Amino acid sequence: MKILVTGFDPFGGEAINPAWEAVSRLPKEIEGAEIVTVQIPTVFGDSAKRLFEAVNEHQPDAVVCVGQAGGRFGITPERVAINVDDARIADNKGQQPLDTVIQADGAPAYFTTLPVKAMVEAVKKAGLPASLSNTAGTFVCNHIMYQNLYYLAKHYPKTQGGFIHVPYVTEQVVDKPGQASMALADIVKGLTVCLETIVAYQGKTDAQVVGGETH
Repeated sequence: MKILVTGFDPFGGEAINPAWEAVSRLPKEIEGAEIVTVQIPTVFGDSAKRLFEAVNEHQPDAVVCVGQAGGRFGITPERVAINVDDARIADNKGQQPLDTVIQADGAPAYFTTLPVKAMVEAVKKAGLPASLSNTAGTFVCNHIMYQNLYYLAKHYPKTQGGFIHVPYVTEQVVDKPGQASMALADIVKGLTVCLETIVAYQGKTDAQVVGGETH
């Protein structure tokens, strides 16, 4: 099995992006699966182009994109991506699309094909905070999750795909009082557990546990 894992470069004035910092430190092999890591730009359009190139080059069995979610407390696999770009801030090329359809021939939304509930349970069992997220936002993280699932559905329907958000790392919150953070080593551990779970659940149905919210 081969898993492609992507992480974004820094954005929004940050010096680092915990997504890439963690992804770049992942083991090259997890539970017998080859792990391929690629950095992608925090840019609408360009990020998808780089992802598609990597998918075509490596022909993975699963594609996991990872991004920063400042303010979240734990590892949060995403359930769904929606077909709209609506940027609160500009991307790294100064683009700020508003109410823009990502793919004209795409579905209104795509659901992850990763075992996200099992991933959450495994991360919590490993002693780290985790929860299932039902919104990936409308910035480049949602954009790349949608593009990932759209591309796989069109060209590689047997390949699993999805997205995981991670919190700030500790050094990012020195000037952000009250903001949640996680040690980089713990983010790496959490992502590793998620990838272990993907391997363990290959060909299986996701865990049937509660992952919903009341609001």
